[in-house]
Amino acid sequence: MVPNAPGSGYDITARTIATALDMSKIRQGIEVFNLPGGGGMAGLQRMVYERGNGSLLMLMGLGLVGVQHTSQAAVTLNEVTPIARLIEEPEIVVVTPDSPMRTLADLMRAWTADPAALAVGGGSAPGGPDHLAPMLMAKAAGIAPTEVRYKQYDGGGALLAAVLSKQVTFAVSSLGEYAEQVDSGQLRVLAVTSGQASPGVDAPTLREAGLDVVFANWRGLVAPPRLSAADATALLTLADRLHGSDAWRQAIASYRWTDRFLAGKDFGTFMRDENARVEQILAELGLR
Repeated sequence: MVPNAPGSGYDITARTIATALDMSKIRQGIEVFNLPGGGGMAGLQRMVYERGNGSLLMLMGLGLVGVQHTSQAAVTLNEVTPIARLIEEPEIVVVTPDSPMRTLADLMRAWTADPAALAVGGGSAPGGPDHLAPMLMAKAAGIAPTEVRYKQYDGGGALLAAVLSKQVTFAVSSLGEYAEQVDSGQLRVLAVTSGQASPGVDAPTLREAGLDVVFANWRGLVAPPRLSAADATALLTLADRLHGSDAWRQAIASYRWTDRFLAGKDFGTFMRDENARVEQILAELGLR
């Protein structure tokens, strides 16, 4: 299950997982379906409802951790079964090729001069990576995050249309989501949020461009609560075999992801730590 729309980073990752499992003959005939709504909370509610179902996995990540703090849903990720964190990737700051913002310095000058005049788009609900990254950028530049005109779109597909039609001045999204558009010249990258330059991306890091921000997105798999021991073991084994497959390694390289495999209880501990970290960030930004 993908808890947001087709074309999103979650969607791309989920379908890549299904393809890699199929190509490796680990598991074939996997159905990938989308259940968008509430920034991912509709999908999370469905997962909690499916308690005991050992045949269902949900693709999730930092975005779903964040949206727990900005939605009114009664369920949380504490209720699901953690299976594995799979990948990490930076966010990228993008504009159209004809944008007058030729560098990040150009963008920041215009943004700090009049924050209300520039709209930034993201495919995440408030609290998600596409939202947190520009808020951290704004804070580092002396712009109050509450003054940022953030426009939320339901995943990367809708966001791409908004960027190309100039509904937003710039956008923040994950690198893997827009790698094809960057390579083709459809989008121009002003900066990446990683601590080091990203291979194949002709753009500085935020720190190299003068903003003291380092930020990464991640994605993984969770299952419904109350699984039998046998089902939980089977899903952990499935994730481990995926991680070890040639098809998955090739996919990671193709999308410029970074392997960050972490399984089972260790992944559960990581998610709890991320929940506390995001809560603190939102409080520091004055967004809670």
